Amino acid sequence: MFRDLLRERLSGIAELTDTQAAALEAHYDLLVHWNRKLNLTAIRDLPEAVERHYGESIFLAAHLPAGALRIADVGSGAGFPGFPVAICRPDCAVTLIESHQRKAVFLKEAARGLANVRVLARRAEQVEEAFDLAVSRAVSYRDLIPSLRALAPTAALLTGADAPPPGLGFTWEAPIALPWGGQRHVRLGRRS
Repeated sequence: MFRDLLRERLSGIAELTDTQAAALEAHYDLLVHWNRKLNLTAIRDLPEAVERHYGESIFLAAHLPAGALRIADVGSGAGFPGFPVAICRPDCAVTLIESHQRKAVFLKEAARGLANVRVLARRAEQVEEAFDLAVSRAVSYRDLIPSLRALAPTAALLTGADAPPPGLGFTWEAPIALPWGGQRHVRLGRRS
């Protein structure tokens, strides 16, 4: 059911291999299991989870620059967008940054066996290494201000209708609307 729905939502956007679809389904199954005890996401409906969590993240992955990138997922939460990005872009090294310890434990369990994913259980502004690209979803612009510029010279954000503020310190390209409507966008920017 999950795989069929995911492939339906991504038709014309991205093609997943059977291995990628299986890895994303395994993440979803683990998310559902852990979400019973730990509030990882308020989205519990399968079609909404497929579209909002996985579809949006894979759409973002499809719009990232080519090449082997070191990617930081700021405020990864349950692993979005970083986990699907890592599955879709195995050439990239993805670091999931999550300050909530219990969510970080979930991320470590979910990433077990994935060579291109690691988890840092700390606040993004405490991370001292540099990345090629920072991604984020469902983190307020205000919360990104202290860390985004320091982490990477480029950023890719999944956002709503509001444009990123100048305080983030990036020059943004025109927003790319997500195909499912709802005033959701991918915003790509370079440090200014």
